[in-house]
Amino acid sequence: MANGNGVYGVECKPSVVTYGTIIDGLCKAGLVDKAKELFIEMKDRGFVPDVIVYSALIHELYYNEKWEAAKALLNEMVDQGVRPNVVTFNVLIGVLCRRGHLKECSDLLKLMIQRRIDPDVFTYNTLMDGFCLAGRLNEARELFQSIPSRGCEPDAISYNVLINGYCKNRNIQEAVNLYKEMIGKGTRPTVITYNSLLTGLFHMGKVQDAQELFGEMQTQNLLPNSTTYKILLDGLCKTDRVPEAMEVFRTLENCNFKISVEMLNCLIDSFCKAGNLDVAWDLFLTLSNRGLAPNVITYSVMIHGLCIEGQLEKANGLFIEMEANGCAPNVIIYNILMRGFCQSDDSVKVVELLHKMVTRNLSPDSCTISIVIDLLSKDEKYRKCLDLLPTFPATSQSKMT
Repeated sequence: MANGNGVYGVECKPSVVTYGTIIDGLCKAGLVDKAKELFIEMKDRGFVPDVIVYSALIHELYYNEKWEAAKALLNEMVDQGVRPNVVTFNVLIGVLCRRGHLKECSDLLKLMIQRRIDPDVFTYNTLMDGFCLAGRLNEARELFQSIPSRGCEPDAISYNVLINGYCKNRNIQEAVNLYKEMIGKGTRPTVITYNSLLTGLFHMGKVQDAQELFGEMQTQNLLPNSTTYKILLDGLCKTDRVPEAMEVFRTLENCNFKISVEMLNCLIDSFCKAGNLDVAWDLFLTLSNRGLAPNVITYSVMIHGLCIEGQLEKANGLFIEMEANGCAPNVIIYNILMRGFCQSDDSVKVVELLHKMVTRNLSPDSCTISIVIDLLSKDEKYRKCLDLLPTFPATSQSKMT
């Protein structure tokens, strides 16, 4: 970095702040090598990097999984008398947790305590979330229980992280116990608390408990959001309570609640599975009137429903419409459509779709292979059919020739 040439008679000299700003910008742009070069230049010119400069570089090194280089820089930082703060460690722990490197996270927590840098509740929440995502609930619970010993108190996020972890691991009783403890200790539940619990209760088939909890949520003066209603509709539909789900849906419409495509997907899926395709199709058609665009799940559900009912041309038309609307079909949708055409002995359409998959750079999965095997076993001229199959790239899960 060169000194300025004194534009308007003012000489511009680099400073720690200048270097720090540029290094931080380079790191955020992923140009860690350029940032390191500037960092070395900065030190060579006698500038002492501050906590912001070190934190930016260490974060980027951890993000790129250059563990040893990051640890060496962290040690250098301490040796130079630049004290890392809790924010520095929180950022690093967050990066490591998202990548599943929980041992390194635990090591950093120990280092914080050794350096007499008190972890805050954010530190613990981040670590707990990492352990929960890895299914290590016992360790997450131990961290939760240790929070008061470090001079902090669990907040709503702390409870939410652990409640969500228990729900995802189908330990709904522990989740409910934590919810009761949360209220007993005066920590107000959030919408996220209720969304996690409702999901867990519905997954365990505890529909009445879920409905009671939904009512309890409203007594807490918490307004359900779109996600809450999606969970409620999905839970009711999947437990064969479609009339109740429709009643909730109509109530939302009458209250001018903003309906989401995810909410409609639940209902469309339910009616398709029940063989009530006319109602499902009517709901599908209302999307555009509501200013909503069907997503991959909407098309997948509707195409599958049409295929089950043998309406293959309509399903194929929807597939074409989907592409025209800029919604790229995934391998699941291709498989659904190919399975339908295979069952109707339309090998030409199956081969055509396989070729489309190649042009869209989609790799076949085990279901695709199964469909091709079924196709060949049905076709008496299977050798001719085999010659028509495309060759998928070698990086695909399988190669078909």
